[in-house]
Amino acid sequence: MARDPRLARFGLKGFNKPKRTPRHKTKYHMVLAKVGARTKLIRFGQQGVRTNQTPAQRRAFKARHAKNIARGRMSGAYWANRVKWSPSKTRRK
Repeated sequence: MARDPRLARFGLKGFNKPKRTPRHKTKYHMVLAKVGARTKLIRFGQQGVRTNQTPAQRRAFKARHAKNIARGRMSGAYWANRVKWSPSKTRRK
């Protein structure tokens, strides 16, 4: 099986392993998603926006993007849900 050249080009450790995006204008993270034989580079997380500050914000994100999260690994919302909106990232007061 040949390695995907995008792994080395973007400095990714493997498929389905998100990473902070260096020097990108609009997105914080990227991942080379793979499902079966399909691969897709996905950038997600808006630059400069404070996310996941409260549990209410997390609930609102999940409600707003539920259909896209359900699409699975090939959607940016799925990865944002896992990386940026996980409960462990919520600020505690």
